[in-house]
Amino acid sequence: MRVLVLNTGSSSLRFQLVETEGRREEPGANRRLAKGRIEGLGGPGVAVLAREGEEAERVRVDGFGVPEAVERVLSWLGRGAAPAVGAVDAVGHRVVHGGERFRDAARIDDEVIEGIRACGELAPLHNPANLAGIEAAAELLGRDVPQVAVFDTAFHATMPESSYLYAVPRELHRRLGIRRYGFHGISHRFVAWRYESRWPVEGRRPDLVTLHLGNGCSACAIREGASVATSMGFTPVSGLVMATRCGDLDPSVVEYLERRDGMSPAEVDELLNRRSGLLALSGSTGDMRELLRRQADDPRAALAVEAFCRRARHYLGAYLAELGGADGVVFTGGIGEGSPEVRRRIAGGLGRLGIELDDARNETAAVGEETEISAAGSAVRVVVVPTDEELLIARDTVRTLRAG
Repeated sequence: MRVLVLNTGSSSLRFQLVETEGRREEPGANRRLAKGRIEGLGGPGVAVLAREGEEAERVRVDGFGVPEAVERVLSWLGRGAAPAVGAVDAVGHRVVHGGERFRDAARIDDEVIEGIRACGELAPLHNPANLAGIEAAAELLGRDVPQVAVFDTAFHATMPESSYLYAVPRELHRRLGIRRYGFHGISHRFVAWRYESRWPVEGRRPDLVTLHLGNGCSACAIREGASVATSMGFTPVSGLVMATRCGDLDPSVVEYLERRDGMSPAEVDELLNRRSGLLALSGSTGDMRELLRRQADDPRAALAVEAFCRRARHYLGAYLAELGGADGVVFTGGIGEGSPEVRRRIAGGLGRLGIELDDARNETAAVGEETEISAAGSAVRVVVVPTDEELLIARDTVRTLRAG
């Protein structure tokens, strides 16, 4: 089955065309026929498009909305024209927020669309954009091509009440849905599966701490394949220090800013989501690569890197305690996969917790490859696993349609 995977955001569209039968282990069972992204929706932007085995094409675009972006992707794939990549059999969508309703992937129909729309209040920047991608694909491909929604929150539906409930009146949860939901679930689930496939534990599924470190960052405690705790909460702003999000913050700061500085709720939201994190600490950039290059000569860049690693190390220790020890720690995401120094500063010097890094393995770990970076004899295995959310969405799409 050829599944077009769409990840539609407020300012970008990412896609892959994956040929899969949903099987995990067979060699050649999954092929990425094409992939790419269109950035700068709503204004001047660029489309980067690549077929399997070919060099990527870069094309300037201007004034594209979501419908035009999806149409450009389908046109570029050559559906029905030579040289065609091939027909699209189904479409799988990443949907950020499934609330408490969606605990697994769902075939999209009118009822599912209304459910996604109802969750839009919890993810106003994401779910409406996801819906725009769903509607554009239905319009362009027709109702006969099935679509499936795969929810970022669904993996965390296994968290116990003691983990997902906030210590506020229960009526707020019942009436307004205020609770911890967690995000990055597709990525955490993918790398946990890859760990289990590559480094299995005899007789049971492994207990893991997974660290997704990129522009957005989150940690997850996974007990035998199930999420039991995660750092993101009611929204993606909580938890780790991120590129432009603050992470954990005393909630009274919000009230103080509104009262003391006269900031509106929208202005506070803008501050905490887009003007905080590494950007705020460094005063210049939220790009970890740039901060690492400048830290020796720039005290604020050094401070930003230290704060980032310190918060992630805090959650690593907390989740090792949550699990009562772990079989493995997994680094993923652009920073987690690409920065040996960040990995060392988070997981180094933790011998008393059973974690021993191998400095040489860590420094030479190739980006894009699954690599163990722990020392021989380390009680806790530490690995780097590239995430592949699109492949997991494609597999979930096939599984859901076959089950339905």
